[in-house]
Amino acid sequence: MLPTRTPRPVLAIFWMLLTGILFVGVTALVKILGQEMPAQQSAFLRYLFGIVFLIPMIRPIRRTTITPRLWKLFIVRGGLHGIGVMLWFYAMSRIPIADVTALNYLSPIYVTIGAAIFLGETLAVRRIIAIVAALIGMVIILRPGAREIEPGHLAMLVTGIVFGASYLLAKITTDETNPAVVVAMLSFWVTVVLAPFAWSVWMPPTWHDIVLLFITAAFATGGHYTMSLALQEAPLNVTQPVTFLQLLWATLLGVVVFGEPLDIWVIVGGVLILGSITYITWREVVIKRRSVTPPPNATKM
Repeated sequence: MLPTRTPRPVLAIFWMLLTGILFVGVTALVKILGQEMPAQQSAFLRYLFGIVFLIPMIRPIRRTTITPRLWKLFIVRGGLHGIGVMLWFYAMSRIPIADVTALNYLSPIYVTIGAAIFLGETLAVRRIIAIVAALIGMVIILRPGAREIEPGHLAMLVTGIVFGASYLLAKITTDETNPAVVVAMLSFWVTVVLAPFAWSVWMPPTWHDIVLLFITAAFATGGHYTMSLALQEAPLNVTQPVTFLQLLWATLLGVVVFGEPLDIWVIVGGVLILGSITYITWREVVIKRRSVTPPPNATKM
C-alpha cells in the first residue's frame, strides 16, 4: 500500500496561483492574436506547437494498447474539443476578457449536469440549488434585454457545454488507459480536426505570430502541469477558491492593457458561478465520494 501523502495547502495555493497567472497569460496572448489572425488558424497552430511538449510521452504511448472503443472515444473527444477551442478563440476576439473568463466557469456546472445524466451521478437538493445559482450568475453576466448579447457570448455558452462533454469523456478514458495517452490523443486529434478549418482561412503567419503562439502553447501546457501539482498537494476544496483571483486578474488585464470597460455585473455573475462550483466541490469532499466536478481550469483548452 502506498503511504498517504501529507497535504501541503500553502504549496498547493502557490501552484494554483501560478496556474491562474499562466492561464491569464494564455488569455492575453490569444486576445492579441485575435486581432491579427483568424480564430481557426490560431487554434490550429496553438495545438500544433503544443505537440512539441508531448515528446516525453512517446514512450508510455508506445507501450499502451488502445482498444477500438478507446479510439472512438478519443476521436469523438478530439472533435468536440476542437469545436470548443475554435469557439473560445473566436469569443476572445469578440468580447471582453472578463466575460470570457466568467462564462468559462460554467463548464464545471455543465459537467455536473452531464455526470448526472450520463454517468448516473446523484443530484441532491443542495447541488441542484448550487447549479441554479450558477445559472442565475450566467443570466446576470448576459443580462438579456438590458445589454446586447454578442455572438462571442453565444460562442462561450456553447464552448462551456462542449468543454464539459470533453471533460466527461476524459474521465471515462482515463479510467481505461494511461493518462499520458489521454492527453496526447487529445492534442493529436484536436490538431487533426482543426487542420481543415485553418486551411479554409489560412493566411501566412508572421514570425511574431509564430512566437506568440508557441509561447501560448507553452503557457497552456505549463498551466495544466502546475494545476496537477496543486491538486497533488491539497484537495479541491483548498485550491478551488484561489481561482477567484483569475477573474480579478483577467478583468484588470482587460481594463489596463486592452482598454475594456469595467462591468461590475460580470464580476458579480462570475463570483456567483464560481461560488456555486466551490460549494459543489466542498460537498463532494464532505461526503467523501469521488469528485466528478472539475476545477474550472481543468476544462480549459
